[in-house]
Amino acid sequence: MNSEYLDVFLDESQEHLQSINDHLLKLEQTPDDLSIVGEVFRSAHTLKGMAATMGFEDLAHLTHNMENVLDLIRNQKLSVTSEVMDVVFLAVDDLEAMVQDIASGGEGKRDVSAVVSKLEAIEKGESLEAASLAEKETAAAAATPAAANVQLTEVYDEFERTVLEQSFEQGYYAYQIEVTLDEQAMLKAARVFMVFEVLEQVGEVIKSTPSADQLEEEKFDETFMVTLVSKVEAEEIKQRILKVSEITNVVVQPVEKADLTSKEEMLAAGEKSTSSEPTEQAAPSKQPTDKKSPARKEAGVQTKAETKKAGHESNKTIRVNIERLDVLMNLFEELVIDRGRLEQIASELKNNELNETVERMSRISGDLQEIILNMRMMPVEQVFNRFPRMVRSLSKDLNKKVSLEIVGADTELDRTIIDEIGDPLVHLLRNSIDHGIETPDVRLANGKSEEGTVKLKAYHSGNNVFIEIEDDGAGIDRQKILNKALSNGVVTEEEAEKMTDQQVFGLLFSSGFSTAEKITDVSGRGVGLDVVRNTFESLGGIVTVNSVLGRGSIFSIQLPLTLSIIDVMLVEVEEEKYAIPLSSIVETAIVNKQDVYSAHNQKVIDFRGKVVPLVFLKDIFEVPGEQQTEDFYSLVIINKGDKVAGLVVDSLIGQHDIVLKSLGNYLTNVFAISGATILGNGQVALIVDTNALIK
Repeated sequence: MNSEYLDVFLDESQEHLQSINDHLLKLEQTPDDLSIVGEVFRSAHTLKGMAATMGFEDLAHLTHNMENVLDLIRNQKLSVTSEVMDVVFLAVDDLEAMVQDIASGGEGKRDVSAVVSKLEAIEKGESLEAASLAEKETAAAAATPAAANVQLTEVYDEFERTVLEQSFEQGYYAYQIEVTLDEQAMLKAARVFMVFEVLEQVGEVIKSTPSADQLEEEKFDETFMVTLVSKVEAEEIKQRILKVSEITNVVVQPVEKADLTSKEEMLAAGEKSTSSEPTEQAAPSKQPTDKKSPARKEAGVQTKAETKKAGHESNKTIRVNIERLDVLMNLFEELVIDRGRLEQIASELKNNELNETVERMSRISGDLQEIILNMRMMPVEQVFNRFPRMVRSLSKDLNKKVSLEIVGADTELDRTIIDEIGDPLVHLLRNSIDHGIETPDVRLANGKSEEGTVKLKAYHSGNNVFIEIEDDGAGIDRQKILNKALSNGVVTEEEAEKMTDQQVFGLLFSSGFSTAEKITDVSGRGVGLDVVRNTFESLGGIVTVNSVLGRGSIFSIQLPLTLSIIDVMLVEVEEEKYAIPLSSIVETAIVNKQDVYSAHNQKVIDFRGKVVPLVFLKDIFEVPGEQQTEDFYSLVIINKGDKVAGLVVDSLIGQHDIVLKSLGNYLTNVFAISGATILGNGQVALIVDTNALIK
């Protein structure tokens, strides 16, 4: 029923939950700053209103309970302790799980009784141990019929009695129905409206107490009374009403003709009716649909609060589905291909007017390309935001003191890359906290502060974004890694002796490799760092590690800005053309064949004082053709971390902007090819995956 609003609800809910998480962490650091509590309260209140409007009761109820605790803190009736914050964070975890369930197509249902009882215990000033007892009491109270002490009697005026008598003559039943709402119902008027809708499907409402106006304005506690004429049985009416959410109890009592007579006598004896005007009684079901119903009022209030908070900027932002941007990007990619074709035709025809027009079109499409790529850019803050909360939980689990510093959260990356890097970064952070940061007593014994620091840093450099995770922990023990690698058969004794520090640290990324002494919930199974490297490399990234024993470690990840349109060097091998990403090229060179040596069955050159192995693309890709007899090799020097190699090609064509296209489902796992592109002359060029060529 609210499907058109669901996407907006999910987006805004996630934003509010992130805001709640961020501010709760700040509150824990500065418990006396009540302005932070106000921010958390505002986000929680907005979330509650949205959830209630959308009909997600469990979500709204839990937020309501959390709000009560926050209100006590805001009014300085409750101090911010670690114990209180733990419970509030538990509640936020449940809220996140419910929103996740809704996003997956669920109804957001979840058993939150344990957290609710803890929140209520805090609210009542009880110890958390008493929470389970309170929970049982609540359940017992809920099982008691709410209307046990209420007398189900109504007094009808002359008009109402006439209607009822005529109904009896036409074979209708009359019922007095008392409905009890959940005491924590968010939008009581909306629930009343839904009850009236149900009743109108089975009969006609004659009277309501309180009156329609009072029901709409929520001027009643939890119960209200309705008189209904219907031909439907009492039990069916009861069951229909109970299907409305947040209704805890329904009592249906038949009204007999004799009851009307006795009430007439009561009136004659001077009993005054407490009911409302007769003319209003047939209309209550229509009232809550009014445009100013409480449901809409609450939603309206939230919107104003949001607008006020966002200031004038809110009018300058528009939400666009990422799929639309993908379509726009695909169309533009086709334009880039045609641009290349036009440039080639113009250069062949040598027509001045055509050349000018094509140059102008190239300039404009270049600007358009920049705008479209910028539209897809998002700050890495989106990923970084969830880490402070995770670090808090993990440091508590491991009995360590860890502070997380985030630098450069406004650095922007393509949305497709942002979506992929979250989980690998979680692995690296967990690794730093578990393996890197020492326990407080060990740190103090080593002359460090008892609180360790993990720094998460992002910055731009050229066409790349670098993300670094640095810790001031124990560092990486080179010998320990080598011993483990030797015992696992990952390297031989001979290889181990020649390995540089970088190569040794690189062993951490081997599949199934772990230096943990024992298996815990956090680490020790050898699953993680190999997946991390594979994920980053699939995005065209490179992971490197540096470490000083006793001082700390830095994991550095180099990522491309975007995955769709990339700068490449086009090269030729026989009749084939290949594209090599500029991000992995160090330089190009031409070397004499006499400068090529053989070492370990591998042709190498001495290039700027460094031994660089040669990779012959003609052999790798089995390109047909005669062997060249020229005296020189054209080389493209590529790198992967600190490793380099020289790709031997026939000729260098030049630098181009190309559109990266996947090879599709039929050509999977093709060695050293990451995709293809269409050149200006319509020819297909394969894009070389340089990472696969460097060993």
